[in-house]
Amino acid sequence: MTNFRTTTSSSTLPTSIWLPGPLGIAASPAFPAVLPDWAIDKIRTEFTRRPGQQPAQLWRLTIHDTDAGMDARTPCAADNAPGAGNSRRTPVILAELHPDTLPAAAQRSRYGTGEQGAIDDGWPGFFHRVHRLLRAEGLLLLATRQRRDAGQLTDPLGLLIATARTAGFRYLQHIVVVHGHAVDDRIVPAPPEGAPPGLIHSDLLALRAEGSRS
Repeated sequence: MTNFRTTTSSSTLPTSIWLPGPLGIAASPAFPAVLPDWAIDKIRTEFTRRPGQQPAQLWRLTIHDTDAGMDARTPCAADNAPGAGNSRRTPVILAELHPDTLPAAAQRSRYGTGEQGAIDDGWPGFFHRVHRLLRAEGLLLLATRQRRDAGQLTDPLGLLIATARTAGFRYLQHIVVVHGHAVDDRIVPAPPEGAPPGLIHSDLLALRAEGSRS
């Protein structure tokens, strides 16, 4: 059975479900990537393109860990879609967070909620640094999924959203990316390697940078 749920929030926010098209059935993403190629293509269409403008670049971060010095170990690949390389638009940043790399508990900033939080380790510093890279209204996309710890299913979304808000991001949307394909009136699962039993989707969060912290 497909295990879907929505994220608890103080206000009602849209939740979308993305299914692969007939040509979108492919091998599961290799560790530590989270999203399949068809979902990356849909991100380009939905988030980097605006009518009458050049497409924004998509900067794809693949996060292996959140220990001290994580930035130096996080590869960043720039999208080479036609027209994106010369665009002056603020890039859209996609951070893929494999569930095995996520901390089990919140990490507190040593410096409060101001700019100094950008020198923190772990999640507080990561979100502050990304916020400073994005102009006001810039988009950060977070891709991850649930994991199972000692038999218990752990959902990282609440932790990620709370930490991002502290750094100045506004939570816009939750997208469910289904690992499977529709056949008649049912979904045939194609779960990623290592996913908990019954879990055939990943989560994509859309966050917008509010104001300027530079």
